[in-house]
Amino acid sequence: MTDSVPADRAVPDPGAAGPADPADWLTLPDVAERLDVSISKVHQMIRDRELIAVRREGVRRIPTDLVANKTVLKHLPGVLNLLADAGYDDEAALRWLYEPDDTLPGATPAKALAGDQAREVKRRAQALGF
Repeated sequence: MTDSVPADRAVPDPGAAGPADPADWLTLPDVAERLDVSISKVHQMIRDRELIAVRREGVRRIPTDLVANKTVLKHLPGVLNLLADAGYDDEAALRWLYEPDDTLPGATPAKALAGDQAREVKRRAQALGF
């Protein structure tokens, strides 16, 4: 069950991790439609750390760029599991994925996951556990 807060009473958190533009977020039903799966499957994917969802304005949301071309980014589940093993909760993992990093093409690990630097992002996530 998801809690919701009326839009007129929701207070955006300026320090919240992830994309700053609300258009860059998908609700869980939007993700289910994009992936052509049931909403139950999306919930299972979140539990299995294949996807990451956080509450924004009282609704669980997933960054749009993590669900590309009708599929989840190939290395995302591995990175999410490595971050969880390193003790990161969902908010901290999302913050790490969207932390600007000038040494990566795309400037964030989340953007680099979609390109040819995905293995480097995975390597860096793995190093966090040590």
